[in-house]
Amino acid sequence: MTSQQISPGRVDTAGEESEVAGDALTLGRRIRARRTRLGMTLEQLAAAVDRAPSQLSAIENGRREPRLPLLRSLAQALGSTVDELLLDEAPDERAALEIAVERAQRGAVFRTLGIPPIRVSKATSDDTLRTVLGLHREVERLHGERAATPEEARRANTELRAQMRVAGNYFADLEREAVALLESVGYAGGPVSQQVISSIAERLGFSLHYVSDLPHSTRSVIDRRNGRVYLGSGLPSRDARAPILRALASLVCGHEEPRSYGDFLRQRVEANYLAGAVLLPEASAVDLLSEAKRQRQISMEDLRDAFAVSYEMAAHRFTNLATERLGLQVHFMKAHESGTLIKAYENDGVRFPSDALGNLEGSTVCRNWTARTVFGQPDRFNPWYQYTDMASGGTYWCTSRVEKAKEGLYSVSVGVRFEDVRWFRGRETHHRTRSNCPDERCCRRASDDLAGKWQGAAWPEAATPTSLLAALPTGTFPGVDAHEVYEFLEAHELGR
Repeated sequence: MTSQQISPGRVDTAGEESEVAGDALTLGRRIRARRTRLGMTLEQLAAAVDRAPSQLSAIENGRREPRLPLLRSLAQALGSTVDELLLDEAPDERAALEIAVERAQRGAVFRTLGIPPIRVSKATSDDTLRTVLGLHREVERLHGERAATPEEARRANTELRAQMRVAGNYFADLEREAVALLESVGYAGGPVSQQVISSIAERLGFSLHYVSDLPHSTRSVIDRRNGRVYLGSGLPSRDARAPILRALASLVCGHEEPRSYGDFLRQRVEANYLAGAVLLPEASAVDLLSEAKRQRQISMEDLRDAFAVSYEMAAHRFTNLATERLGLQVHFMKAHESGTLIKAYENDGVRFPSDALGNLEGSTVCRNWTARTVFGQPDRFNPWYQYTDMASGGTYWCTSRVEKAKEGLYSVSVGVRFEDVRWFRGRETHHRTRSNCPDERCCRRASDDLAGKWQGAAWPEAATPTSLLAALPTGTFPGVDAHEVYEFLEAHELGR
């Protein structure tokens, strides 16, 4: 038995037993089965090992586990061996059923129900035990789905963001993994090509397959059994690099099926981080950014162009390296053209809009922030720079660009406090606004003149996104149709 299976607790006055969990149930049932097979009563066995019957009853019921001296005495009295008593298998089918029910009733999920456990005895029928076990498994399934409720998702997201802030959004272990991957295929510098990524996949034992029938709820699918990575055939080769790396990250990082929404979010962050760390290798990216800082010309566009990645990836990668390697505290945000905040990170004190629980995603960005004013600029080729004076304190400078996705336009912004703007290109801009949010008079409340004229006369139909009213996706991988994925893998395995 391992230390994970045994939870040492209070030692009784005899000093021979400790309260335990886990396989103590199997051990207890094996002792009882052996005693019953020999026709011994509990009192007879207790006398043989010089213990009180109540102590042996606790051991047989799995509430206590005997220390080694007592276990040896029990084995001798039962004509058995210690190794035989410690086998992992239940002595028979009935005992296995009893053990499963007892474990279920002692688990955290059952305890949260606040109902008393049933007493498992000889009189309890097998059908009753199977029913209790079936009900518990269904409760566990529903409990797992509850982890994907909006409330739980927001809590998990807030906790993860706090961890990222403490770490400066820099994760040394993932940086080392990225270096090892590149070194394994002989990467010699410059933009990381599609061929380099294909070589990494091959090195990990996987081949790449571009298909036209990729499940609609997925970006990629890994077939671990046959060593394949499936991607949509519509991806241009350059854009395929990040999806491939995100898929391979599950292998490199040792991800297992997420047990909670928090696990799912953490794994997604790690996959995105590893993809960025491979496509913008730390050493090269830091060299470029350090020289740009020396010249006071840090630019997301230069970082993007040097490594042939998207602006969003370059901006996000900058946040990974800015604090740890450049000594700069920064913030990053991605906002939809509707004003909805999609992604956000900060360790520079900027106060993003949030709900009462501190969750940022889904909140509305102030119309006067760079992430919103950029949508009003006719020049979409050049970056938009702006200073914003915050009512909450301080002045922040941001650079922002508009990009297009299937969901519409969105802006990607990187910003710093006023005292750090001297390191960035675009600091000389004259564009300046003031934000008084969350005061509604800042940008969300119409003027008295307009309100007086139109209130009561306007009747708009809200373009409510269906996702607003839908439940958060559930399942092991939230939002993924497992049935569709399994059918896809089966079809491609049979058709190979």
